Parts: sequence; C-alpha cells; structure tokens
Amino acid sequence: MNIYKFEFRKYLKSNIIWTISIIAVLFLFVSLFPTYSKEAEQFEKLISQFPEAFIKAMGLNNMSVSHIIGYYSFAFSYILLIGGIFAMKLGLDITSKESRDKTSDFLLVKPLRRANILTPKIMASLTHIVIMNVLFFVFAIIAVEAFKKADYNFTDFLLLTLSLFFVQLFLFSLGILIGTIVNKLKSVLPVTLGVVFGFYVLYLFNQTVEDEKYSYLSPFGFFDSGYITENSAYSVSHLITSISLTVIFIVASYVIYQKKDIPSV
Repeated sequence: MNIYKFEFRKYLKSNIIWTISIIAVLFLFVSLFPTYSKEAEQFEKLISQFPEAFIKAMGLNNMSVSHIIGYYSFAFSYILLIGGIFAMKLGLDITSKESRDKTSDFLLVKPLRRANILTPKIMASLTHIVIMNVLFFVFAIIAVEAFKKADYNFTDFLLLTLSLFFVQLFLFSLGILIGTIVNKLKSVLPVTLGVVFGFYVLYLFNQTVEDEKYSYLSPFGFFDSGYITENSAYSVSHLITSISLTVIFIVASYVIYQKKDIPSV
C-alpha cells in the first residue's frame, strides 16, 4: 500500500496537467462546431478539392461537420493521440525509473516479491488512467450537449469516448513491457513519442490504402471512428486483439521483471 500511495502521489500533478490539457483540446474543437456546421456545405466542397489520399490520411473522409457526432469523431482522433502519449509515458516511467535513477536497491532490499512491487505501481497508474477517462467522459458530455444543434446517437458517442480507455490500456501495457526489457532508458519521452507517433502513422497509412490487415498494426486502427459511427459498435476482432495483446504485454512484463537484473549504484 505504501508503494501504491507513493506512486499515486508521484504522478498526481502530471495527471492533472494532462487531464486539463486533454479536456481543453476537446472544448477547443467542439466549440468550433457551430461555426463549421453553419458553413457545412461550403466546407465539404473545400475538402473535396484536396487529393483523395490526403483526405483519407487526415481522416477527413469520415468527417461530417453537419452533425455533432461526425465532428466529434474527427476531433477525437487527436484526443486519442494525446491520451496515448500520456499512457505510454506512464507505463514506461513506472518500470524504468529505478534503473534510470539507480535507486533500485531501495526497493529490492525490502522483503517483497518483485510482483508485489510491480503490482501497486500498475494499480496506481491505472487509477490515474481511470480518473482521466471519467473526467474526460463527464466533460465530453457537457461539451457535446452545450454545442449540439440536434439530437445525436448516444451509443456512438459512448463507444467513441470509451475507446480512449482501451487505447490507453494498450499503450500503457506496452510501455510497461518496454520499460522492463530496456535496462538503460535515459529518457522516456523520445521513446514514447516515437512509438505513439509511429502507431499513428501506421493508422493514417491504413486510412489511405484501406486494407483491413494493416488496421491490426496500430491500436488507433483497433477503434476506428469511421467504423464505430457506421456500425454503432466496435469491431469484435479488433477489440479481442486489443485486449489480448494488452494482457500478453502485462503478463510478459511480470515474467521479465521477476528475472530482470536491475542495475544499482
């Protein structure tokens, strides 16, 4: 419990900053909806003049500024990117900081199994991710209700918003795994940005080529906003893939962490 409290407090300020930022980005986008919706026809004509590959790559092919959910789904792709960076960075940091700061002796000399060290770290981080998602969900409802012009499909809204949690879980667990594998990780931010933006580029590439097999290469492709709004559901195969890989990453992290030689002073 002491480890849980320490880890929770350590990342509390960071979580507050990231949560405020992600909510601010949400309101910035959604507040522009009334302006875009007034000129929906002209805006869509303007978009149609761009090359088709560019439109697909930017996710504009599924964007409809005439109704709130279509616009929200476009804005949400950037929310996913920000939330993914936070989760990946968090996962990397909790498993690499002792090695990086050479403070592992402080924990490892305690009469605790390594699993009992890793578990409260993960639980504290998951608490922060849940808090972020709950607050985002509440403010997303407020934003959509405040700026909507007509009724909308709440199921689509709910599924889109919940996909943030699933994407964050995937990237968080991957971050944990990478942090347990790499001993000398000097800085988590370059790795975080490289991995998350790499996944996002793969997602944009799949938007261009429209080949389903490539959608399995990126967590952003697991919860494609276009598919969700068209079907009012998740792709079952993509959802199973996401959950399965998340579990595999976590289990592998425990196995490696138990056997890992952690450098000390």
